[in-house]
Parts: sequence; C-alpha cells; structure tokens
Amino acid sequence: MQESQITGEFIKLNQWLKKEDLAATGGEAKFLIEEGRVQVNGQVASEIRKKLYDGDVVSVDGESYRIQVVS
Repeated sequence: MQESQITGEFIKLNQWLKKEDLAATGGEAKFLIEEGRVQVNGQVASEIRKKLYDGDVVSVDGESYRIQVVS
C-alpha cells in the first residue's frame, strides 16, 4: 500500500485522482469513478467529489493508497 500525502483536512476524490496522476483531467476522473474502478475504504465510490480524510484508503484498479494529512 502506498502513502498519499495531502495538506489540509480533506481532499475531494476527483482532485485526488488528478493529484496522483491517475487521471489527467476532471472528465477522466469522473469516468474512472462512473466505471466503478475506484473504491474508498472498500466501497465502490459513486460520489465524484467525495471528501477523503486522513486514514482513508483509496483503491484504483487494484492499487491501494492510504491518505495521510501532513502539516
């Protein structure tokens, strides 16, 4: 499992996908989510702008990332 560091209390799922270079654009992020290829904490994600917090685990096409808030 990889660590994904963010600043601030949360990051929106679509923004996070772009930050990690898993999606080049917002449209591509939306497509990944709509296709059911993204899970948050073991549940298939359906909210494009779902807020991700410290400790959340995001899986995309079998790769897992733990969200870690840094100051």
